Amino acid sequence: MAELNFDVIVIGAGAAGMMCAAQAGRRGRKVLVIDHAEKLAEKIRISGGGRCNFTNRRVGPENFLSRNPHFARSALARYGSADFVELVERHGIRYHERNLGQLFCDDSAQQIIDMLRAECEDGGVRFAMPLRVDAVARQEDALARFAVDTARGRYTCTSLVIASGGLSIPKIGATPFGYRIAEQFGIPIVPPRPALVPLTLPPETLQRFASFAGSSLDIEAQCNGGRFREAALITHRGLSGPVVLQVSSYWQAQAYDDDDWAPVCFNLLPGIDAQAWLEQHAGERGLLANLLAERLPRRFAHAWCALHGWERPLNQFRPAELKAVATALSAWEIMPSGTQGYAKAEVTLGGVDTRALSSKTMEASTCKGLHFVGEVMDITGHLGGFNFQWAWSSGHAAGQFV
Repeated sequence: MAELNFDVIVIGAGAAGMMCAAQAGRRGRKVLVIDHAEKLAEKIRISGGGRCNFTNRRVGPENFLSRNPHFARSALARYGSADFVELVERHGIRYHERNLGQLFCDDSAQQIIDMLRAECEDGGVRFAMPLRVDAVARQEDALARFAVDTARGRYTCTSLVIASGGLSIPKIGATPFGYRIAEQFGIPIVPPRPALVPLTLPPETLQRFASFAGSSLDIEAQCNGGRFREAALITHRGLSGPVVLQVSSYWQAQAYDDDDWAPVCFNLLPGIDAQAWLEQHAGERGLLANLLAERLPRRFAHAWCALHGWERPLNQFRPAELKAVATALSAWEIMPSGTQGYAKAEVTLGGVDTRALSSKTMEASTCKGLHFVGEVMDITGHLGGFNFQWAWSSGHAAGQFV
């Protein structure tokens, strides 16, 4: 069986893996990228409706969840969104900004893939794909090299980078490979869960909410310290839309600390003092639902009032009842039953515990030469280009040292 030697082997030809490989290659390192998929970076290709939300103008450490909340700070400071935008512009890729600082390609996500491939080619990076990795081992010799066994033979390297991603979107090839490698070398894992994912509701709640299905609302959602204002969508399975995807990560994260799941809290009238507004209209003869329909979708307003038994004219509500209505409008609590799982999740919460890694090099503190980058790590970004930015930042950081 042939043995081929490299300075660096990157397992995973996605966003973080190609960024790391390109950086290492341009430093003169002999780099091989291995991936079991037939096509490069499928997750980039399908992202952002095919136009790739490749970063965000407003990236900061506060946009990421981790058990080690300060870990991301170093890599983001050394390679931020402005640095990646400069790369995009240097390759002549036209882009535009949407709400909340999100940046998308004007044309196609394929342009980002082609850009990364070109950067790798400039660095002399070689690719071996599709190729499954059968085993990884540490050779006990003077060079302390890693051996990577595949159907094409054994490859060795002094620096091994795991960029194999998380468990989200299994239909494009997601596997727990990276977690298995971490465990093999004694590196702890924060239990993974789906993140940026629609939430499901128990059958009894779905039955009560049946008349809401299809309603789209501009609301504020909060849970476990996360607070967001964007669109929500009530579906036949539960809750979706950007604001729900955002808060889903926080709802999932709370179970790491205790077994008591908390509800998600929705403010249906963000930016409005609901009680003061209702009191202004307290003496009117019109239905409460008709007043709410001035600020909420009409069908939703009537269904919501019916759900609470508030189908009366405003002048028939006692002050205490109006206060209860205001509380429900500004803090409507809903208890999800779960999520729609990895098939619908955009990313994975949890992963390789960053407390066991260097925030400067992404190297495992107990295994010299072993690095982790991207989604496989316990760093989960908000919706809106933040997870891609973590791929660029962590890949760039590791690429300077492998």
